[in-house]
Amino acid sequence: MSVLGVALVRRNGIRFGAALLAGAMALTACSDTSKEGTTAAGDTKVPAAKVTITPAQGTEKARPDQGVVVRAAGGSLQSVTVQLKGKPVPGDFNAQKTEWRSRWTLRPSSSYTVNATAKNSVGTTSQAASTFRTLKPEATISASLDWILEGNKGKQYGVGMPIILDFDRAVRNKEQVEKALEVKAEKPVEGAWRWMGDQKVIYRPKTYWQPHQKVTLNARLAGVRAAKDVYGMRNLSRTFEIGESRIAKINMKKHKMVVTIDGKKARTVPISGGNASTREYTTTSGVHLTMEKGNPVRMISPGRKKGDPGYYDEMIGYAVRISNSGEYLHQTSGQEWCLGEQNCSHGCVRQPADDAQWFYRTVQPGDIVDIKGTSRKVEWNNGWSFWQLSWETWKKGSALQ
Repeated sequence: MSVLGVALVRRNGIRFGAALLAGAMALTACSDTSKEGTTAAGDTKVPAAKVTITPAQGTEKARPDQGVVVRAAGGSLQSVTVQLKGKPVPGDFNAQKTEWRSRWTLRPSSSYTVNATAKNSVGTTSQAASTFRTLKPEATISASLDWILEGNKGKQYGVGMPIILDFDRAVRNKEQVEKALEVKAEKPVEGAWRWMGDQKVIYRPKTYWQPHQKVTLNARLAGVRAAKDVYGMRNLSRTFEIGESRIAKINMKKHKMVVTIDGKKARTVPISGGNASTREYTTTSGVHLTMEKGNPVRMISPGRKKGDPGYYDEMIGYAVRISNSGEYLHQTSGQEWCLGEQNCSHGCVRQPADDAQWFYRTVQPGDIVDIKGTSRKVEWNNGWSFWQLSWETWKKGSALQ
């Protein structure tokens, strides 16, 4: 299994100030059960390795985001075991095996036990132990997946599919939160998170996902300090299945859509787009993603009331949404003569009945709809049009530069 992301899949490194390190010597547990060793000649005593554990024995309000640190002085660590309710807590040694750190943050309001052993240069064993409890947060934060992602469980997604996380309160320590977000794919590709404000973060790969694979999100938020006195209480894990590579390329000047599936042409469709009489009625060019669908969908002209020029209120069949500005691919409700010949719509892309129904039945959330040939560009934050940003620009929205 490979880990994706630009500085995303990082272990939760924990920094300690000098004051904390100094205090740790006074507070950490160190129960030495060994005696001094001797050299082979028997004339020089070698002190036993000293093992220290932070948080110290009996600590009642340990900060979850600072994790567990075990150090050995005068020797190397042989084993470290940290447990929460009998389950092991993962962690890693440094190259010299003089230090061990927990990999992720700790759960708030929880009790932990730590046992460690070390050896000095002549093999004398030292041991230390600590039992402590993490603090109860003053406030908590939780994350949820975009409702389209949550509502599509068990189904497949397109190769452009983003991962969208929403938080129930503002995130101030974005770097710490982002470090806790781990994305793994069976077919790896570079990827990065980008923040949209303080309560939403979005992941997309550098290039489209490879089709026919599983992608897993592990949001290890329990114990992450998202803001002052605000901690995550639980983790979030989801596995998504990327299905076929379905890419629809639309040429508005030629009034044609070509759909490829896994690189092979599957269908050529005569279409009719926005008539461009106003900006509103101009179909946006650029890379869109299919978002949701409905049959029928009620479509009402924005900013107009009944009797105004250009007013409409219609029920439209087999409609697939591709932006937040009212654009759909749907079955034409009239003016069949425009299909393949002229752009006659209010901004949506019209299709013949058979083609629209085929597209509707086979579409996946996150399929690519690439439109060319109009004067209006889709904004990168209009719906899921995140592929409008270059990779270098996208990465700049990450807190982990």
